[in-house]
Amino acid sequence: MSEKVRIDKWLWAARFFKTRGLAREAIKGGKVQVDGHRVKPGRTLAEGDQLTIRRGDDEYVVTVTDLGDRRVSATLAQEKYVEDADSAARREAAAAQRKLDQQARAERPRRPDKRQRRQIVRFTKNP
Repeated sequence: MSEKVRIDKWLWAARFFKTRGLAREAIKGGKVQVDGHRVKPGRTLAEGDQLTIRRGDDEYVVTVTDLGDRRVSATLAQEKYVEDADSAARREAAAAQRKLDQQARAERPRRPDKRQRRQIVRFTKNP
């Protein structure tokens, strides 16, 4: 474990982003905040820093517990941070809502396909 690690490298090692480049772009775009403030990709992290990470529709609020900069398996990577309980609950609730919305869209009637259009034309033409 090193005592100084860049935030973009830590986000990559903790498996929040697939590449360091994606992590860097997210930081530059304001999607990652440390203790409520925007930072640059080269900022060094310290244990106990609270990160707010927005990735797509999900928002993670985590506290850094390990400054390791090596990319390890997903289960070991989860030991590098502790996620806030409220953050996890909000993400799960949002995921459940997205799933319900998707099911509602799937059940919505669609436009008639070619066969159905032909049946409609036949039905309306012949009295």
